[in-house]
Amino acid sequence: MTLSLYERVQEAVHFLRARSALSPEVGLVLGSGLGAVADRLADVLVLDYGDIPHFPPVTVVGHTGRLWLGRLGATAVAVLQGRFHYYEGYSMEEVTFPVRVLGALGVRELIVTNAAGGINLRLRPGSLMLIADHLNLMGVNPLRGPNEERFGPRFPDMTAVYSPRLRALAREVAREMGLTPEEGVYAAVSGPSYETPAEVRMLRQLGADAVGMSTVPEAIVARHMGMEVLGISVIANMAAGIADRPLRHEDVLEAAARAAEILAEWLARLIPRMRAHGSSESRGEGSV
Repeated sequence: MTLSLYERVQEAVHFLRARSALSPEVGLVLGSGLGAVADRLADVLVLDYGDIPHFPPVTVVGHTGRLWLGRLGATAVAVLQGRFHYYEGYSMEEVTFPVRVLGALGVRELIVTNAAGGINLRLRPGSLMLIADHLNLMGVNPLRGPNEERFGPRFPDMTAVYSPRLRALAREVAREMGLTPEEGVYAAVSGPSYETPAEVRMLRQLGADAVGMSTVPEAIVARHMGMEVLGISVIANMAAGIADRPLRHEDVLEAAARAAEILAEWLARLIPRMRAHGSSESRGEGSV
């Protein structure tokens, strides 16, 4: 008998709860080359995705494929080190499955990070950008198909996908560190080819500041489940037609690695304060 999405999520949750008594409050999705953040956790349990029921394998260089359960200060955290992408051939249900599991584990606030291409000329390689909004240009929505009411409503509101409260707190912590991250709109495309110069010009006209191939499906599903979302892009390269050199995945990983330690310190200071300040949003209909 084929298990439903809800049943598969519950099997993964039961597997994790049998191995850790930790009840994570904050979740973190780490993008290409950003795995160093997980090293800041204490009291850690690390599990390969391949050992967790219904998690598909990671196929992209720079995405390790491990779930970390641990603590930053007094805050229980679940970290997805590596993600699944639509361009790998996975369905949107598979791409967002780990986020569903985090929500079912009790995560109330989710931080999604990525390595992105800069479109706005204020953004240079190594810059950090808080995502204020997004453009879903992937051609598909992760909520398409039958709705599971135990996850969330059929028509979830997307007015503020990226929490103003969490963005304000992130800016406050950044100022204390002497950082001045930009805020901008993230455009998600399906990939895996990089955008053409004409496509980049179109994205700029649409209001995009950065472009990438992830994050948006995870953010939509998190909001569907009632989680607050904070999105952070590491600008790893300038988009096609802006830089005077071809785009290479190796360059993306190198730029992300250079910014990873700064991002790790930022998140290490931010995450304990997220729960200390409390959430202004209720978990709502997405509780499971």
